Amino acid sequence: MSKIAVIGLGNMGGPMAANLVKAGHEVTGFDLAPGAISEARGAGITIAASAIEAAKGADVIVTMLPAGKHVRAVWGDLASIAKRDALLIDSSTIDVESARAVHALAEKAGLLSVDAPVSGGTGGAKAGTLTFMCGGSEAAFGAAKPVLEAMGKKIVHCGGAGAGQAAKICNNMILGISMIGVGEAFVLAEKLGLSHQALFDVASTSSGQCWSLTSYCPVPGPVPASPANNGYKPGFAAQLMLKDLRLSQEAAGAAGASTPMGALATQLYAIFAASGEAGTDFSGIIEMLRGEG
Repeated sequence: MSKIAVIGLGNMGGPMAANLVKAGHEVTGFDLAPGAISEARGAGITIAASAIEAAKGADVIVTMLPAGKHVRAVWGDLASIAKRDALLIDSSTIDVESARAVHALAEKAGLLSVDAPVSGGTGGAKAGTLTFMCGGSEAAFGAAKPVLEAMGKKIVHCGGAGAGQAAKICNNMILGISMIGVGEAFVLAEKLGLSHQALFDVASTSSGQCWSLTSYCPVPGPVPASPANNGYKPGFAAQLMLKDLRLSQEAAGAAGASTPMGALATQLYAIFAASGEAGTDFSGIIEMLRGEG
């Protein structure tokens, strides 16, 4: 059993912390939102008055925060008070530059660190089936893996500092682009008089097969567990997809990579989110493609 601090107990961090409790760890958490604190307390998580209080004496510190600036600020505070042999894990989705900066901060303080963003959404966080994409040294990854296995099903070491964030950004750029493509195909099928099920039956077993179609189909019916069958309740909200797509474009600009489809997907999700659908599941963009969003 380890003493673990979790900073950020929202839709992802809260269930992740709860799974650490189920795995037998002693978990102390902190969040600014009263609702998140209440749910976490109900899951057996001890609530601290601050991030620093939560982290004092912890063997492992996990952060799940909105953006790079938040991670930089929190890690800056934690580095000075963390146990000398503590492990810092950041599971936020942030820019690669910030990820590398906090790794450097941890290294300067003599701490092991891993950037470990996740894929799998709120359902995966609750079920403990997340995929963790990890960046950091072999030693840090080895220390982090048993902790991450309590919260996820697949733990991948992608490389050195920031490699986990790079993998997450590239993966979600694929996801954003592919969901638009799948949505456009269903819209065209509707105009041509082809049923949703017919297109699904063909494309899901042909060259059009992809996760956006077979696991997260944007129309009701073919995949009962998809948000399309629940009024596009997220899931993975459009505003979060837009955040990740913007990170991909920042990274592409910094690296000199050409990503025209990523750029277009970013523009379309920006329009969708600005139309009042920021909190809608990202697959709901099909309604905008129909002219209904």
